Amino acid sequence: MKLRQTLAITLGILTAIGGFVDIGDIVANSEAGARFGMSLAGVVVVGVIGICVYAEMAGRVAAVSGRPVFDLVRERLGPRIGLLNLAGSYLVTVLTLGAELGGVALALQLATSVNYLLFVPVIGFVAWVVLWRTKFETIERVFGLLGLTLVIFVVALFRLDTPWPDLWRQASHPGPPGSENWGTYAFQAVALFAAALTPYEVFFFSSGGVEERWTSKDLTVNKANVFIGFPLGGLLSLALMATAATVFHPLGVRVDTIGQSALPVILAAGKLGLAVAILGFFAATFGAAMETGLSAGYTIAQYFGWSWGKRLKPTQAARFHTVVLVSVLIGVAALATMIDPVQLTEYTLIFSAVVLPLTYLPILVVANDRDYLGDRVNGRLANSLGLLYLVIIVVVAVAAIPLMLFTGMGG
Repeated sequence: MKLRQTLAITLGILTAIGGFVDIGDIVANSEAGARFGMSLAGVVVVGVIGICVYAEMAGRVAAVSGRPVFDLVRERLGPRIGLLNLAGSYLVTVLTLGAELGGVALALQLATSVNYLLFVPVIGFVAWVVLWRTKFETIERVFGLLGLTLVIFVVALFRLDTPWPDLWRQASHPGPPGSENWGTYAFQAVALFAAALTPYEVFFFSSGGVEERWTSKDLTVNKANVFIGFPLGGLLSLALMATAATVFHPLGVRVDTIGQSALPVILAAGKLGLAVAILGFFAATFGAAMETGLSAGYTIAQYFGWSWGKRLKPTQAARFHTVVLVSVLIGVAALATMIDPVQLTEYTLIFSAVVLPLTYLPILVVANDRDYLGDRVNGRLANSLGLLYLVIIVVVAVAAIPLMLFTGMGG
């Protein structure tokens, strides 16, 4: 594989880290490990496979047609369905952007002991400047690769007194432990599944392929991004879950802060490990903020047919950059309400679960359209997996709100 193609894999790394290991997932996977051990590990695996199936479709559509998925969804299914898709995905994306900005602030609070709210306006300004002035390739490579420092949680597993047989037993026997019930277990499963397939991931991924000028010759790059990047994000998520299952689950201690999520690393590797973990938290959440900020601009601009993208100068895509700026301001305003960033992310995961069918059904339709893809349309395996996951997605969407109300947000 050429050097350019090798470097292009960082698009998948950024997408995977931004989608799997953002502020919500850092705490959600740690909370799942603390409360349920590794019994929900299978949900993460199922989610990884699902996002790989649909991200491969989205990337293939972008590479063959030269156009992002959201653009084709509007054209193929009409402006009304496109507008419904836009409304749902933009709402979830902009709220997630606020949560990610809060996650960056929490990482800085962990490093400095200064209240995270004092960092929020500065982080919002810095995020906007980076989105406005920095090249797409620089964003994806810097934050995608820095986010790999979260591998410290994998290292921690081998430095802790990890009960590997117990973890395997928990993972291979799904179900709530005696102290939990099936309602909270199902709620946590829905949240983890929605986190893996958050709508902005596929919109960002396909738009990123267009930003990097993918063509049919880059289908190998698309597959490398998908089948290396997303499983890597899943591995990091499982490591977060496993370290919490090792340290907190035997004690019956719950995890609901980013500082608690880092405790296993501190026990395994001391202050140096904590420093690496904080860097990973910062890179993952800031990278996710970049991803969600761009996705917000991508979806609006592509629906209305505006010029968009980092490949154009800001003056050539002024409305796109205005949407990005407004989205950042909305995210900062959401945090100004004093809502906890972790709690905000948990809510967005449930709303994300509700709108999943609006995102993934159109992708499956477009990926089977020969007018756009010619002989590169889905094969039998892709369609079988796509339909299977569409059924799962619909079940999750229907169950999300009732489970949220029944369990009081999994309390």
